[in-house]
Amino acid sequence: MQTILLIDDEQRLLDLVELFLSPCGYNCIKETSGINALQTLKKEEVDLVLLDVMMPEIDGWEVCKAIREFSSIPIIMLTARIDKSDLVKGLNIGADDYITKPFDERELIARVNALLRRTSETYNTTITYNDFVLDTEMYSLQYNNQTVQLTLKEFYIIKALISRPTKAYTREELLQVAWEYESDIDIRTVDSHIRNLREKLRKSGFPTDRFLNTVWGIGYRWI
Repeated sequence: MQTILLIDDEQRLLDLVELFLSPCGYNCIKETSGINALQTLKKEEVDLVLLDVMMPEIDGWEVCKAIREFSSIPIIMLTARIDKSDLVKGLNIGADDYITKPFDERELIARVNALLRRTSETYNTTITYNDFVLDTEMYSLQYNNQTVQLTLKEFYIIKALISRPTKAYTREELLQVAWEYESDIDIRTVDSHIRNLREKLRKSGFPTDRFLNTVWGIGYRWI
C-alpha cells in the first residue's frame, strides 16, 4: 500500500482528502504543521506529498523548499489562489504539480494516480548518452562524476530529451511526457521547468548551454 503525506492546517480538509484517497487503497498520514510534517517525512516511508500553501508558522512554499533539500519525492501543492504566479513559484521551488481549491475529487485522484504510477514504473537502471548518465532509480543526472538530483517532472522531461537526442520536442510533447492526464496546465509550465533545469545544472558545473538547447518556434532538444 502506498502512503501519502497530507499537510494542511485545516483538520476538516485533511479528513476530507483522506476520505477521497482511502477507498483507492492509499494510506494517509495527516499533519497540520509543516515542521511536524518534515520530521515525519524523514522518519516514515512516504510515496507522495499533498501540501497546502497557506499555513501558519511555516507556509507550504518553505516546506516544499525544505523537502527538496533532502528528497525528490513527488509534491502536489494545494492552493486557494488562482494566480498563475503561484504555479510559477511552486515550480521554481521544486513542486511537481498543483491543484486549486476547491478541487474535484476525481481530479485529485487522477493527479495522484498519475504521479505515483510514473514513480512506480520499472525502468532500466540508467540511460547513457555521451558523458551523461541518467539514473532512473535515484532520479538523478550524472556528468563527469558530478550528480544533480532531479524533481519528478524534471526527470521525465530530461528522460524524454536524452532518450532521443537531436529530436526537437515541442512544448506540447513535453507537457504530455510530464503530465499524462488531461489538464489545463499552461504551456509556459514547460518553460519554467526548463529554466529551473538550466539553472540547477549550471550551478553544478554542467555545460548546460552546450546540450540543452532552445529550438526557436518549436521547443527544446538535447544535443
